[in-house]
Amino acid sequence: MVTEDDVRRVALSLPHTSERHSYGTPGFRVKDKLFARIREEGDVLALFVADESEKQGLISADPEKFFTTPHYDGYPMVLVRFAAVDVDELTELVTEAWRLRAPKRVLAELETR
Repeated sequence: MVTEDDVRRVALSLPHTSERHSYGTPGFRVKDKLFARIREEGDVLALFVADESEKQGLISADPEKFFTTPHYDGYPMVLVRFAAVDVDELTELVTEAWRLRAPKRVLAELETR
């Protein structure tokens, strides 16, 4: 199970990432583009994914881990339960969401690390 501190540590380790409140909860942005947000529940992370198809695929493959709500209908965002992921999987999910939202120059910076 991951914690809010784990999410923060992973997200802020990525280049040009900042934390700023989004809907009253911690949101993580790359060059001012939101890529992840801790939801009001405190143990759920909202993440950008490539598209609606990927979102539905994740939910179908593991509904205990991934889910959505009507608020996110039509948006390429999936919800992730903290209790269902470990730090390695969290790192993979957050990094992918970051990649989807980061400008090309910033992506190149990550690749050179």
